[in-house]
Amino acid sequence: MATIDVTRPHKLPKDDAKKIAEDFARSMQERFEIQWHWDGESIRFDAPHGVAKGTRGAVDVNDSSVRVLIQLPMLLGMLKGTIESKVHEKLAKLL
Repeated sequence: MATIDVTRPHKLPKDDAKKIAEDFARSMQERFEIQWHWDGESIRFDAPHGVAKGTRGAVDVNDSSVRVLIQLPMLLGMLKGTIESKVHEKLAKLL
């Protein structure tokens, strides 16, 4: 299993950062059929079916950063670099 771990600093109020994290999760839901839910200050997600089947992870929000942690199944591990760069791009746009 390949792991993507991206942390992006922010200077937003925490509620605004949480809204952005939720927007990020919604975009993944639409594109990759993930299921997600809030668990405290984190969004937990997984993909039980679809093109991202077996992918799971979290979006953690704190006062100064947003961290995206994604565990890719073996088949998607070959695309780790591409997926990681897309995560960086999306966070740069959102934050």
